[in-house]
Amino acid sequence: MRYTRQNKIIDLIAEHEVDTQERLAELLEKAGYEVTQATVSRDIKELRLVKSLASSGNYKYSLPEGGGERHTDRYLKIFGDTVRSAKHSGNMIVIKTLTGCANAACEAIDSLDFPHILGTIAGDSTIFIIVDDAEQAPLLSARFAELILK
Repeated sequence: MRYTRQNKIIDLIAEHEVDTQERLAELLEKAGYEVTQATVSRDIKELRLVKSLASSGNYKYSLPEGGGERHTDRYLKIFGDTVRSAKHSGNMIVIKTLTGCANAACEAIDSLDFPHILGTIAGDSTIFIIVDDAEQAPLLSARFAELILK
């Protein structure tokens, strides 16, 4: 749940000028997350959000600049912590995750820009991946399996 909520926070600060923890908690609650101020504060710290100047002249939460490598590490950790298995058939890969974690793991896959992936669909605990060539599916499936073990 934490990873899913934190991914939602990243989406929210990209869509809105969020200037306070209270505003972030309000947006999370509207999105269906029950949070406390302490939870929001921990999430901000873990995500290493910073206040930056918005186009309106006000300050807002944003991701730190140059944080790409750190975010890659974070996505790999999310994937490794939530995925249980990866299997392929034809040009499709099916990934099983812990209950409620498929969206977070799918966001990790999408953000890491694996080659040959045409698209992903996430349910509650299952991700379907369509690969551009059936010969690539076993290679990607093996790569996903390696990431689970790390």
